[in-house]
Amino acid sequence: MRELLRTTDPTIVAFATALLQGEDIDCFPMDVHMSVLEGSIGVLPRRLMVRDKDLFRARAVMVDNGISVAD
Repeated sequence: MRELLRTTDPTIVAFATALLQGEDIDCFPMDVHMSVLEGSIGVLPRRLMVRDKDLFRARAVMVDNGISVAD
């Protein structure tokens, strides 16, 4: 698994997940439940992971829709 994006905005994770599902690219959001540790203030970023083989296509989908991706 490779990190596709990292953000503190949960709406971006939801939007990116929907875009990837529309392209039949499996993704896995990580650090979703970290709000328990941080007190729900949203300072810890959430990550969206994809398989190594899907990384190039997933990055293209994100860039085409104006979402910046991790290097």
